[in-house]
Amino acid sequence: MEILKKKKDFQRVYRRGYSAASGALVLYLFRNKGLGRRFGFSVGKKTGKAVVRNRVRRILREICRLNEGWFPQDCDVVIIARREAAGKNYQDLSGQLYNLARRLGRKITAKG
Repeated sequence: MEILKKKKDFQRVYRRGYSAASGALVLYLFRNKGLGRRFGFSVGKKTGKAVVRNRVRRILREICRLNEGWFPQDCDVVIIARREAAGKNYQDLSGQLYNLARRLGRKITAKG
């Protein structure tokens, strides 16, 4: 699993990608040109202190690692955790992310 780290990669996904939101998460998908699936995670300070933010990020990273098939091939995926993500467990976040990925996956394959 490759991770997005550069600001310009995140900005490209935000500007030109498709988005969908749930209570605790926002998902962005952007077709890259043959670079494979790449994941980026953003957890803002409003979510909580560093321990809480890192826990949310670790949970999201593990969900993506185990379920890469949810996301279209050759896409950049950025997941933004909202404040509500701090109180959620693995199953809650996994269910929300699955629904968002399914919704956006249909949209991106129809356009793509």
